[in-house]
Order: sequence, then C-alpha cells, then structure tokens
Amino acid sequence: MRVAIIGAGPAGLFLGAGLARRGHQVIAVERDPGPAADGSWPRRGVMQFHHAHAFRYQVVQALEQELPGALQRWLAAGAEPVRMRLPDGGEIPMGVRSRRMTFERALRATALHQPGVQVHCGHAEDVTRRHGRARGIRVDGTDLAADLVIDASGRAGRVTRSLRPAPASGGPCGIAYVDRQYQLHPGAEPGPLLSPIAWQADLDGYQAIIFLHEHGIFSVLLVRPTADPVLSQLRHEAAFTAACQAIPGLADWVHPDRSLPITPVLPGGPLLNAYRGQTGHDGRLALPGLVFVGDAVATTTPTFGRGIVTTLLQAQQLLRLTDEHGTDTDGIGESFDAWCTEQIKPWVDDHVHMDEATRRRWAGEDIDLGQPLPSDLILAATEADPHKWPRERYAMAGTGDVLRAVRIMPASSSRLGPGAGDGRQPLA
Repeated sequence: MRVAIIGAGPAGLFLGAGLARRGHQVIAVERDPGPAADGSWPRRGVMQFHHAHAFRYQVVQALEQELPGALQRWLAAGAEPVRMRLPDGGEIPMGVRSRRMTFERALRATALHQPGVQVHCGHAEDVTRRHGRARGIRVDGTDLAADLVIDASGRAGRVTRSLRPAPASGGPCGIAYVDRQYQLHPGAEPGPLLSPIAWQADLDGYQAIIFLHEHGIFSVLLVRPTADPVLSQLRHEAAFTAACQAIPGLADWVHPDRSLPITPVLPGGPLLNAYRGQTGHDGRLALPGLVFVGDAVATTTPTFGRGIVTTLLQAQQLLRLTDEHGTDTDGIGESFDAWCTEQIKPWVDDHVHMDEATRRRWAGEDIDLGQPLPSDLILAATEADPHKWPRERYAMAGTGDVLRAVRIMPASSSRLGPGAGDGRQPLA
C-alpha cells in the first residue's frame, strides 16, 4: 500500500518504519525540519519534546521487535536501562533513563535510513477524499495519493479535527506543571531516590517529581492545581528556585554543590486526560481509509510516564492489523478502534480517576472510600507492603482487569497526610 502519515513524531516514525519494513511505501509529512546542523532541535509546537519524560520498559520491547537499530542508537547516545528490585529478591526491567530529545533523535535517524520511508517537510492542509473515503493528503497545495492515511499529528492536530466529536472521555484535569532540567556535577552522587527512575514528594496541595535521564541529567517538575493562580508564578526562575530549596529531598538534588540547571524553567501547557476513538457522531469510522493513532487517540498527564507507551502499543497493534487485513482499510480501522477501546481507554480512565482524586485531596477533601483507590495511592501503599503492587499493573501488561485487580483501603482514616515540606499556601 501507499501510506501517508500526518506527523513524524514517535507514532509517525515508528509506524512509518514498521510499515516500510513490510513492503509498504510510506511518506510522513512533518512541518519540523529536524535537528539543525549545529545539533540543536527546537521542535517548535511540540511542548512535551523538551519536558520531562519517563520511559517504561515496553518502549524497549517495542524497539527490539520492530526497530532494533533505533534501540542501538538510543543506547549509544547514553540512554540508561534500569531495573527494579522486588520484595522476593528478584528483579524486573523497569524502564530507561533518557530525555525525549535523545529518544526521538535515535528513532528519527533509524526511520530515515529505512528503505521505503520518506519524511517530507511541509504543511499538511487537508485529507483528500473520493467517494466518501480518504485518498491521500494535500501538502502545501499538492495532492499526495495514498491507499491509507494515518493521523499521527498528536492531540493538537488540526487537519482532521472536524471529523470527530469532542473527546469521548476525559478532558482538562485541573493540573499543570513547570519543570527544569539539571545535570549532576562529574562524580556527584544523586540525591534521594524512591525508585531507579524517579523521586516524588506528595505535599499539602501540590507535588514535586524528579525524572532521571541520561548522563546525570534530570528533570524537576512542580505540579500544582490550575485553580491556584499564585503558583503559576513558578514559571519564573527565582520562584522556581526558591520552591525547590523549600522542599526537603528536592533541595538536596538541586543544591549548587551537586548540580546545575541546564535549561530555563519550562512552563507546561494545560494537561489533559482524553480518549477519542476512530468514529464520528454516527458511530461509524470518521472517514474510511483514515486511522488516528498516538496522542490523537489517547492523552494522559505525564506523572506516570504512560504517554510514549500507549503510543507505541497502539503502533504495534496497527502494524499487526495491517498484516492481518492487508488492503482492507475499513477492517483495519474498525478492528483498531475496538482494540483501543479495550486496551488503551482503561489507562486513560485510570488517569482521569487518579488525577481527579489528587485534585480533590489538594483541596483538602477526604479520600472517597466508596471508589477504587487511585493508582498513585496504591503505589504509595507498597511502601508499607510491596507485595500489594502487582507486576502487571506497573508494567501496563494488562487492561481494565489488571486495573481492577487491586483494592487497597486505608485501615482507619480517609485523610492522607502530606509529606514533609511547606504546604501550598506557605510555599506561595
């Protein structure tokens, strides 16, 4: 088949290279020209590119299966696989320490070397149609014919926005964050860690999170409710620095004797938990011959590191379905929609529940014991009893059944005490 992909981010590049390996002719259209000659890569319009990321082990598995060359390039660039020790003394792969920039550079270089893949720098204006079906895309006034069109343009993609209704579930979660990257001095020991890949403090009305990357680089996130206008000032360097110094544990990481900032403070945009299927208002495919994938289907807040995983899980399934259905693009779209509803939507719903519960706790409300405990509190419960956190739930190896498998309830109280550090008002 001739396949046209809107967007050359992780979803578009992974799918494009995978489809080309199967003999399809692929053109991916992307406005970003890629890394500059001096190595810089502004990646304008892709906010999350420069922000904190955590890479779960499924990303390694996906690359091993489809694009081993990308995995080799990623590791050669410094990406650091890490493992988690279990209560029984065993270990399981946990994830990879890396910046998203490092990951995308490796993925892009591999895709560009894959025969059958062309990445075209241009502006996708529309999906061309004939007899009610997608037949290609219009790029800067020129029509590119295709048997299958894939929208991998992300949650903010505009080309196909009119084809689907508002998100079927989720929406703005009432949470925002700012972050900044630091790098440890040569030979400096890291600060306190709760896991091989992250550190987190749940404080009275906000959160502080550290994600570890390669070469001693780490990102500091300060996560707040959007309803608090004062903490929006954290986007200013002086305010961000003062807040970091006021939080026990985090202050150790950012002490000038241990590390130095290597980026400005990076404000994040509005955070969403949103799921949208392949159908329009009538329940049918929004446009036969067009498939949405990646953030165009599922978007989650970054606190649990599910974004790249849900994208690559979708991409792998879409590749399997093209193997199964061949040129039957309707069959591909319908089967993919059913699979995403069963396999991807529960993770979005879990984030909706978790982030709403977090926002309510920040407002001083009690935990609702009539509802399943949100995932972040189940994870917190493992500090008391590590056996209560099933491997499948951490690894995102199952679906809604895994998410419903664990119900841990506080023994005597519905009020969770915050960690050590100033509450939101003293911090403000």
